[in-house]
Amino acid sequence: MKSLGVNSYRFSISWARILPRRFGEINQAGIAYYNELIDALVLKGVEPFVTLCHFDMPQELEERYGSWLSPEIQEDFGYYADVCFKYFGDRVKYWSTFNEPNFQVSFGYRDGTFPPSRCSGQFGNCTAGDSETEPFIAAHNIILSHAAAVDVYRTKYQKAQKGMIGIVLHCAWFEPFSDSEADKLATDRANAFYANWFFDPIVFGRYPEEMAQILGSTLPEFSSKDMAKLKQGLDFLGINHYTSYYVKDCMYSACEPGLGTTRSEGFFQQIQERNGFPMGKRGDLGWQYVYPQGMEKMVTYFKDRYNNVPMIITENGKNNRR
Repeated sequence: MKSLGVNSYRFSISWARILPRRFGEINQAGIAYYNELIDALVLKGVEPFVTLCHFDMPQELEERYGSWLSPEIQEDFGYYADVCFKYFGDRVKYWSTFNEPNFQVSFGYRDGTFPPSRCSGQFGNCTAGDSETEPFIAAHNIILSHAAAVDVYRTKYQKAQKGMIGIVLHCAWFEPFSDSEADKLATDRANAFYANWFFDPIVFGRYPEEMAQILGSTLPEFSSKDMAKLKQGLDFLGINHYTSYYVKDCMYSACEPGLGTTRSEGFFQQIQERNGFPMGKRGDLGWQYVYPQGMEKMVTYFKDRYNNVPMIITENGKNNRR
């Protein structure tokens, strides 16, 4: 990396490698591994950018209480974060609590294509799960686990370690398919059910209004204690951006079944061609269309919505077949 001129390296720590047994004994071999990695990076002048959770966790948490479906995980995640800050925070100045939790809950608890492979009905073929409710329960516990980790960092470590802490989401850009009011409102819903689903509670202490209107009591509520924790917020928004979409309304208009069209997804259809013309050059794997304007429009949107909170582009690129 040094020979390539790379000045930073983003990687995740395996929760199970540090705490295989929840609150049990810390795995010193895991601590040693990450200490060696971080020391080597710092020695070469490469800035470590560390993610605490990139989809994985100790299997015991899934077996004991259902992992992200239980509020118990908030305390466990806070403890795990505390251990990481204690052992690595003197050299790590950039922390991300989660990577793409919006994908994690959508694919893990709605479609069932990611672990723990839970879904129901029309969404997938799983042995257990409820695609209409569980994504929102899991997201709620992830958001509050983020708040728990931030609280630990702010209270015990940040003043001395002088680092920053945030969260990384998969962030697509959405544009109305037409100038109709219905498509414009559908675009607002697309944003609400995508990145704003997580950013809004962390920055504002509440879910997007578009989600609340559609989901009603399905959407968990934040207690006064939760909202106090959420005030700790974040120091930056982490942005993973690869593609953009046109959005068509599915609340008042008929849509073919597909991604985004159901109640639990926001009643919108996302497509990447209009009037026979693609949004941009198509990537080799099909789902990605190169639309540079999307990046500029997206960061401007977040800048305005979240009062100029600092942003870091944590992932971006184009897929190619080898």
